[in-house]
Order: sequence, then C-alpha cells, then structure tokens
Amino acid sequence: MKYEDILYEERFEGAVQITINRPDKYNAFRAQTVEELIHAFQRAGWDRGVSVVVLAGAGDKAFCTGGDQSAHDGQYDGRGTIGLPIDELQSLIRDIPKPVIAKVQGFAIGGGNVLATLCDMTIASEKAQFGQVGPKVGSVDPGFGTAYLARIVGEKKAREIWYMCRRYTAAEALAMGLVNAVVPHEELDAEVDRWCAEIVEKSPGAIALAKRSFNADTESIRGISSMGMHALSLYYDTEESKEGGNAFREKRKPNFRRFALKGK
Repeated sequence: MKYEDILYEERFEGAVQITINRPDKYNAFRAQTVEELIHAFQRAGWDRGVSVVVLAGAGDKAFCTGGDQSAHDGQYDGRGTIGLPIDELQSLIRDIPKPVIAKVQGFAIGGGNVLATLCDMTIASEKAQFGQVGPKVGSVDPGFGTAYLARIVGEKKAREIWYMCRRYTAAEALAMGLVNAVVPHEELDAEVDRWCAEIVEKSPGAIALAKRSFNADTESIRGISSMGMHALSLYYDTEESKEGGNAFREKRKPNFRRFALKGK
C-alpha cells in the first residue's frame, strides 16, 4: 500500500514510528487514514525485526484530534460499523505482540485521546493537552474509549472526562495515570527513543506474553465496543447527532437542548 496520510519509518533497529501526517487538519483522521494505519500496524506488528512501535502525529500542534469532521461534510466513507474501521484499528493496537508507545507533542483530543489511551504507554511533551469532545459534537466512543479509560483513571474521572469535555494539561494527565511520563517539548523525541531502546533489549517473547496477559483482563470490552459501535452507527443517523457535526462545521454552538425537551 502506498501511504498518503501517514509516514512509516524505522527510528533505529527494532523501533518503528507510524506518524499520522495530516498536520493541516491537526492530524484528524479520515477513512483513508485509518485504513493506512491498519496496514502499517499489521506490517510492523508481525515483522520479526520490530520490537516496539511508536504512534505519533506530524507537526508541533497535534498528536491527533479524532475524526475529521470536514471529510465529505461529516459523512465518513470506507468500511466499519460507523463508516470508519476505527474499532478494527483499536483492536489491532492491542493485538500486535509489540508494545505501542504514543508520542504526544500537542493536542490528543477526541479519538486522538482514545488512541493515546489504548497504546501500551504514553509519553507526552509538557505542551500536550488531552480530552474528549464527543458530547459536544454529537459523538462518543462506546467501547475502549470509555470502559478502558475508566480502568486507567478510575470511574469518577473517566465520567468527568466524557461528561464535561474539558481539556487537561500533560501534568494533569500524568497525575491521573493517563500518561507515563512528561518531558520538556524539545526532549520528547529523545525520551521516546530512550524508552524504545530499553524495550529493544528485552525478550520479545516475554513482552508479547505480558501484553497478552495485560489485555486478558479487559478483553470483554472488545465485545462491548462492537455492540456499541453498531448502536453508534444508528445514533449518527439522528438529527441530534447531526446537529453536533453541523454546528462544528458552521462554527457555532450546538443546540442540543431542543432534543432534551423534545416531546415535552
């Protein structure tokens, strides 16, 4: 596959970096982006010469800001229960027998926050920001992005993150356990390379078994996610959900209150 939306590079022997290369869109993903990410993770995940995979975003502003609302007027194409095979990508990040490190230099918002959450480890620049926007734009991640997040930061904090749609600094993300380390912005690349170098020296078989063991405890979320994504595809057809996307593209505040009052 020829990549247009991502970059695939070997950082050094044993370490591969997959970069979402849409900085003009704050590395928001469209269907093609997700398809390319799936191909790249399959390529790296089953390459015996690769011991660790880094997921990054191009430029200084954003790691990833989720689905590109401007793509096809908000109507996603491609395969998947919501028009995007995002559940397939999420599962693949968990399934490959290699650690995946999220390198977050800027905004990790919406679906980007979910991707960073799903990675085995996350290293952030002190300039990074994290958060969800789903209920602000008529969307939600009804699987790993909610249930697995709660396992990491706790039920109360996960509900706050989704219900309030606030943004959190790198320091706040570190305090809640959402990231593993925070470093000065200019040291991020070097710090991630150091973590990768340590992993490359370890037993790949032992790490693969450890990852499977960690995943086993939360594997039931995969079924919840599959069911939730199907429900989400129905929700996206409602006027309530469309109001969120339309308001975003029209640069106005959405009027969700009218749906809460409907029928009264």
